[in-house]
Amino acid sequence: MNIDETRARLDDALSTLAEAFQGMTAHPDESQCDCHWGSAEELALLKTANVELEADLLNRTWQATDWRDRAALLRRILPQFTRALVSGCIDLTSPLGHPGAVLAAGEWRQWPARQSRAVWEFLHAWWAHTLNNAHPAVPADEVLAVCTEAAGTLTPWLSVWEQQSHPTATEHLAESLDGWEYDLLMDVLPWRTDRDEEDAEETRVELTTWTIGHAPARLRAQHAPEHLLHAVRLLGLTGPDRWYDPHWPVPAPPGPPQNDT
Repeated sequence: MNIDETRARLDDALSTLAEAFQGMTAHPDESQCDCHWGSAEELALLKTANVELEADLLNRTWQATDWRDRAALLRRILPQFTRALVSGCIDLTSPLGHPGAVLAAGEWRQWPARQSRAVWEFLHAWWAHTLNNAHPAVPADEVLAVCTEAAGTLTPWLSVWEQQSHPTATEHLAESLDGWEYDLLMDVLPWRTDRDEEDAEETRVELTTWTIGHAPARLRAQHAPEHLLHAVRLLGLTGPDRWYDPHWPVPAPPGPPQNDT
C-alpha cells in the first residue's frame, strides 16, 4: 500500500471508530475531585454524548486514573482521543500516563465485537500509515509503543514492519534505533510500560532479537550511520564481550575484562 492508500485506510478506521462509539457517555454515577481534576460542569460534559471536549479537558480526562468505570469513560472520549493521537496532539511522554496503557486499562479487547474490531483496525491503520509516511505527526517509535502497550503484544507490529521493506519504513527503523540504542544495549525496554516486569522483559527480548535479525541488511542498504550498525552488532553480544568492545558507546563496568583462562 502506498501513502495515499494507507491514509484512506486510516481515515476509514477513524470514521468506523466514531460510528462504533457514537452516543457513548461516562457512567452516570461517575465522580471526580473538583479541586484537582476539574469542575462539575466539565464532568457533566463526559456524561453527555457526542459533545467535543476542549483539548485541556480531553488531556485531563485520559490522564486521570481514578475513574469509577474506566472502560465507559474511554468509550466516551475514544473518537476524539484517537484523532488527537494521530494528529500528534497527545503528549506521549507525559509523566501522568501513557496512551497505550490507558487503552489497555480500558480492556477494549473485551468490549462488544464491533467496538473491539474498530479499535484493532485503528491501531493497524495508524501503524501502516506511519511506516509509509516520511514525516508522520508522531514518530514511528512512539506509535509502536502505543500500539504495543494497547494490544499487549509487540509481534503484529514487528511483522508489519518486516513486510514494509521500502526506504521510508527503513528510515523509520534507523531513526527508532537511534533513540533506542542506549536502552537496548543496557537491556532495558526503550519505552514506558505499565505491564509487569516479566511481560516487559519478554517484549524487550523480542524487540532485541528482531532487531538483530532484520535491521543490519536494511540499515546497510539505507547507508545508515556506522554507530547504528555497531549498536545492532553489539546487541548480539553479552557481558564483557559487549562492554569492552571498542564500539561500546558508554563507559564499561568497572574492572578489567574477565578472562576464563
